[in-house]
Amino acid sequence: MDTSKRDLTTPPDLQDHGKGTGAMRSQKPIYQDSLPPCNNACPAGENIQAWLAFAQQGRHEDAWQVIMENNALPAVHGRVCYHPCEDSCNRKYVDSSVSIHAIERFLGDLAIEKGWMPIYPEKWSGKKVLVIGAGPSGLSAAYHLTRMGHQVEIREAGPIAGGMMHFGIPAYRLPRDILDAEIGRIEKMGVKFTLNHKVENVLDEMRDGGFDAVFIAVGAHISHKVNIPARDAGKMMDAISYLKSVKEGNAPKLGRRVAIYGGGNTAIDAARTAKRMGADEALIIYRRDRESMPAHDFETEDALAEGVKINWLRTIKQIDQQTFKVEVMKLVDGKPVPTGEFEELKADSLIMALGQNTDTGFLKGIPGINFKANDTVIVGKDMMTGHPGIFAGGDMVPSERTVTVAVGHGKKAARNIDAYLTNSTYHPAPKHPIVGHERLHIWYQTHAPQQEQDALNPVSRTDSFEEIVKGFSETEARYESQRCLSCGNCFECDGCYGACPEDAVIKLGPGKRYRFDYDKCTGCAVCYEQCPCSAIEMTTDKASLKI
Repeated sequence: MDTSKRDLTTPPDLQDHGKGTGAMRSQKPIYQDSLPPCNNACPAGENIQAWLAFAQQGRHEDAWQVIMENNALPAVHGRVCYHPCEDSCNRKYVDSSVSIHAIERFLGDLAIEKGWMPIYPEKWSGKKVLVIGAGPSGLSAAYHLTRMGHQVEIREAGPIAGGMMHFGIPAYRLPRDILDAEIGRIEKMGVKFTLNHKVENVLDEMRDGGFDAVFIAVGAHISHKVNIPARDAGKMMDAISYLKSVKEGNAPKLGRRVAIYGGGNTAIDAARTAKRMGADEALIIYRRDRESMPAHDFETEDALAEGVKINWLRTIKQIDQQTFKVEVMKLVDGKPVPTGEFEELKADSLIMALGQNTDTGFLKGIPGINFKANDTVIVGKDMMTGHPGIFAGGDMVPSERTVTVAVGHGKKAARNIDAYLTNSTYHPAPKHPIVGHERLHIWYQTHAPQQEQDALNPVSRTDSFEEIVKGFSETEARYESQRCLSCGNCFECDGCYGACPEDAVIKLGPGKRYRFDYDKCTGCAVCYEQCPCSAIEMTTDKASLKI
């Protein structure tokens, strides 16, 4: 018998005994839960597998409520998240990952359409929390603190809530009515928004407002500067200012040929926006190669499909009106190195997209708050700064700058602020071990290709800011959710129940899973080998077996 495949997954104690009933074995099966890799990879900490299980059954509101336990903005996330959950999905080793973001978007849009509200216990602690900044991190913190029973006010320097989601992400990726609807839900829950209010002195605002704690989540709105020798420079502006001006309806005329200097997602957005604003040519100049480009690959693909051009391994050395002198670079150990070879490019204007900084200067005088060399704020594991009661997150702290990471910071900060307000310590629940694809025993027919989302034709996309990617229908969302393999957690497939030769597996009813009758069980491990999602393990530990 060829046991090579079985030996990869069967515990060593069993490999000497073979299959079948026969004599009693020393190990017995137990049911256990493991951590799905999708859940583990989510920066917002969503219980993805749990809400997918409800979506499979068509229980859409139940699925949405599970999302809302961790993430206040599912319709937004379904559009702008870079979905690391899908990169980690075990399904990709079978055919292709589950399109988790598309299902989340479907549920988020359905909630807006139906007017669903989060269900949570209405209790009020009597504590007040100030949130500075109405971007994704501030909104997330306010939402979760409200669910915990605290009174929250968000103070925002700008005229509208949403932060960089509103001013930095173009409407073809995130329609403003969707963003406004999810922010409106948070306001309806009782969060107070004070707009056009720039906080200059945090301690004074805390004292005067009677706040017990503050969460600071000011976004990265200040563009990096770079000195480029220019004899007579043409039109130049930074990408953030350009995207804001487009959103506000007063975008400058940049001419037929627009150059964009940078390689991140903001550079991609600026180039694609320039095309939509009438530029015949949008050219990105980036000093590294495509593999090193910080922009997400799917964003780069979309930009290229829309006619954006990219000059890799180039850096601007000098500008003379519409003539750019660029130097060809080469990569040495991953770093761009000058070659001494130069080229000339023509462009009517230049958009600088070399990254953004956060304005943290207003915190410099607060005792105990310390900063990194790049002026980001140093916080502890509890997201609190060195000053008691002042917490920070999002773009203000050293981390990856994405909407999803910022939302995760807001939730984490809210839990620690709640602990601070109640004179306790927040301890995250211990995680189960992650279940990798090599632990799955998939014995059933699984070929079911990923359902693709419809999208506008690249040729017509640049005619408007209409949303490019379309949402799933109910049928499509249900199909896609049913592709989930339920890695590491029993989904009651009856594989163990049908395979047991001793009738030692007892069904407990829908939603209650199974238990083992160890008086009948011989430890043959057939159930273990038949469990497709690795929810059964073999053990000799009597405490685990409860015998």
